[in-house]
Amino acid sequence: MTPAPRSANPLLEVSDLRVYFSARKAGLFAKAATVHAVDGVSFAVKPGSTYGLVGESGSGKSTTALAIMRLVPVRSGSIALDGTDVTALEGEALRRVRRRFQIVFQDPYSSLDPRRRAEAIVREPLDLMAIGSPSERRERVAELFAAVGLRPEQRGLFPHQFSGGQRQRIGIARALSTQPDLIICDEPVSALDVSIQAQILNLLLRLQREFGLTYLFISHDLGVVQYVCDEIAVMYLGTIVEKGDRTTLFTRPLHPYTVALLSAVPSVAGASRGGRIKLEGDPPSPLDPPPGCRFHTRCAFAEARCRHEVPALRAIEDGHFVACHRVSDDGVPPHLALARLTP
Repeated sequence: MTPAPRSANPLLEVSDLRVYFSARKAGLFAKAATVHAVDGVSFAVKPGSTYGLVGESGSGKSTTALAIMRLVPVRSGSIALDGTDVTALEGEALRRVRRRFQIVFQDPYSSLDPRRRAEAIVREPLDLMAIGSPSERRERVAELFAAVGLRPEQRGLFPHQFSGGQRQRIGIARALSTQPDLIICDEPVSALDVSIQAQILNLLLRLQREFGLTYLFISHDLGVVQYVCDEIAVMYLGTIVEKGDRTTLFTRPLHPYTVALLSAVPSVAGASRGGRIKLEGDPPSPLDPPPGCRFHTRCAFAEARCRHEVPALRAIEDGHFVACHRVSDDGVPPHLALARLTP
């Protein structure tokens, strides 16, 4: 497996993506409710890079990943992989393009079939997509086991005979089997011990360098995101509130939600200089998102405009975008503006 040639164009382009679900009725005569899981999300991922989606549980980041994989229905918007709109594909056309994007799931305990041997699990995508001859598939599986740091004799074992980190290596090998352009990593280390997390993250980075992989990395852990991601989008209640490159986002956060998230991570350089910012209350329900800025119910800087007018995701500087009325056009966030006014 050799690295694919890089293109100047984005490998993945997500435009105004919306994913809604119908919720169960509260009663026989109750009105059907709609869950606004993802509501107008747009971003682009460059070839050979790692793009992070970060936010609290329920922010819509994992649903975004599943929508890109076409594992949940898309209400509207487009998902383009190297210029091909995968939301418009069905049947055989979708099956053919699936080999170009794969996913590593969060839980290595439940994402592997306990009744199948490790070799069969890794080979399964090759069998389903009829890639190569039987002998070529066996050779491919052997190569993948070596690439992810598993021994040849482990190919005949069942998932319960592996540790959590080894199971995740099997999941990574399975994702690599079709030589995809894009791998979606949905919280790939959150179910692992801290000591094992670093091993898996370093493995992902090594594989990216060797094979020219592109990652969409989903996580709630900002320390992990800072370590592996080149660009980051911060999600809140189904929307993107801020996005930018890693250095800018971690050194110059603008949105009050991003600032609060970073303040809770002492390991992030400079994040704790202003002290921990505690958000009041829980995120509103996606069944009934608040009008205006969705963060205004928990924001210490909200004003009347925030409660009824939806803020646009606007560019503050090249590559740095924020959706907040209180951030000035020259990039002064509300917490710094308030500090300047305080004698």
